[in-house]
Amino acid sequence: MDLLSKSDEEIFKIGKPLWENLVRASNMRDYGGFTKDFSTQMLFGANEVELGKQWANNKIITNLEETYKPFGTLRRGDHITVLIKQTNKEIPGEFLGRLVLGVEDDEIKIFGATIY
Repeated sequence: MDLLSKSDEEIFKIGKPLWENLVRASNMRDYGGFTKDFSTQMLFGANEVELGKQWANNKIITNLEETYKPFGTLRRGDHITVLIKQTNKEIPGEFLGRLVLGVEDDEIKIFGATIY
């Protein structure tokens, strides 16, 4: 699959269910659900204990609104980063979501995901 040749709108459609799953699983603190679309490389860094610590101590990542707005992409190497405007149920203001997509074994996988 040639992910890099797709338009921003096509990338947003591809990333939508992946981001929605991350939001849902993060709010539920569901490790298996959260990591299900991760690349092999991401799984190495997604230690269940460390994620549990982050969920226990970070209201940003456990109270995410289910509404969000993708607003751009960055293409670098074999990956596309989707930039997302994300809000929180408890903390006012907007946060920057970052979803890095790539292809592994002919499947689109998550190679990075953060919220600032």
